[in-house]
Amino acid sequence: MKYDVLVVGAGISGATLAERYATIAGKRVLVLEKRNHIGGNCYDYLNSDGILVPAYGPHFFHTNFEDVWEYVNRFSGWIPYEHRVLSAVDGKLLPVPVNILTVNELFGLRLSTEAEMKQWLEENTAKIDAPANSEEAALRRVGPQLYEKLFKPYTHKQWDRWPSELDASVMDRIPVRTTFEDRYFTDKYQAMPEKGYAKLFERMLDNPLIEVRLGVDYMNAKDLFRDVKKTLFTGPIDEFFGYKFGERLEYRSLRFEYETRDEEYYQATAQINYPSPDVAFTRITEPKRATGQQHSKTTIIREYSTWEGEPYYPVPSERNRHLYERYRQEAIALEKDGIHFVGRLANYKYFNMDQAFQNALKFFANLEKGNSYHE
Repeated sequence: MKYDVLVVGAGISGATLAERYATIAGKRVLVLEKRNHIGGNCYDYLNSDGILVPAYGPHFFHTNFEDVWEYVNRFSGWIPYEHRVLSAVDGKLLPVPVNILTVNELFGLRLSTEAEMKQWLEENTAKIDAPANSEEAALRRVGPQLYEKLFKPYTHKQWDRWPSELDASVMDRIPVRTTFEDRYFTDKYQAMPEKGYAKLFERMLDNPLIEVRLGVDYMNAKDLFRDVKKTLFTGPIDEFFGYKFGERLEYRSLRFEYETRDEEYYQATAQINYPSPDVAFTRITEPKRATGQQHSKTTIIREYSTWEGEPYYPVPSERNRHLYERYRQEAIALEKDGIHFVGRLANYKYFNMDQAFQNALKFFANLEKGNSYHE
């Protein structure tokens, strides 16, 4: 069979592009996925006890993008869910992001108004206009006491580097609230797919013009598809080029430890962080708290950060930015041959789920207009 478009990878970016090319452009699309399932890191499944669990850590959908919300609603019903996170510190469970409740519970205060919280931050944060690294960014946003208890040890476990060794961008993402708002996200739309993410991706790819082949590594088979006019690659950009510059882009990965317990629920929220260096894992998540699934048992997931395994988080450093830019120039040169790079791994850029959907939708729209869209 002849194909018009080859999509490498069946995660958010790949599935969205395949769906758009088939549905909107009427193209015949072949999707190659080296894993044995679609959905990328969003993939979930029913475990042996019948509990819906994520294979690569939890994904909590949230967005302010109207176009993305309209798009994902084509493929799934959604259950409202507002994510709340607690952090285990000094024998207490503190709300994260930092808000009035966090400060009151940790320091035994009685702040009650936004003005009082702003005053507390003014008195307890460092006056740093242009943070040079994540430590300075955190001190500027939350001050030394919260930084030492909530963020410094957690960040070191997550990145295997001290905040002083990381770009300011890592800690600049920390939201700080001056109210009692304890939701982790404040987006207009916050929900979970009613039948899970795997079912959503099945619906996206359920088109007679789309063929999906699982367990096929494009890097070992790309010579078979040189006659396809348009190739959309969503894998690691340095892998595509055979690591030709002698170094690999760095990623932090995750290892998961699953435990099914004979109780309805294990913890108070879907996610509890453990910043203490005395605890090996970074957090415990409980999927049932988010999915709304009814079951007499529950599964919890302990999460460990590691350098080994699937690439999750690009490491923001000058070395990696410089290396990626070299690969990016190589990628731009291939656009004339119909080869394009899109998504988190291909752009060496962390995307939230909604950002990944929107990036792929924009990529399709621009490419079909004949524009270059390499980010």
